[in-house]
Amino acid sequence: MVIQMICQQPIAPTQLAAKFLDEHECGQRYKFSSRHWRRMVDAGSAPPPIKFGKLCRWSIVTLDNWDADGCPRVRPLRRKAVR
Repeated sequence: MVIQMICQQPIAPTQLAAKFLDEHECGQRYKFSSRHWRRMVDAGSAPPPIKFGKLCRWSIVTLDNWDADGCPRVRPLRRKAVR
């Protein structure tokens, strides 16, 4: 079995910055604080980030699609068991 490897050109940091937003920039985009944006992501109300090592970034394309869909919940709500 032969495994083919695809070599891609490295992405310049300026190109990367143009396609992804950090949590502060996402907060500015939606007029929230960066902390509120992070709470929304943790609760499943906003799209999950893409990780680059320890950095968390959100794709502008993903955010645009999320906007176009009406900003739906990303994860369904968990229902607590009734005792």
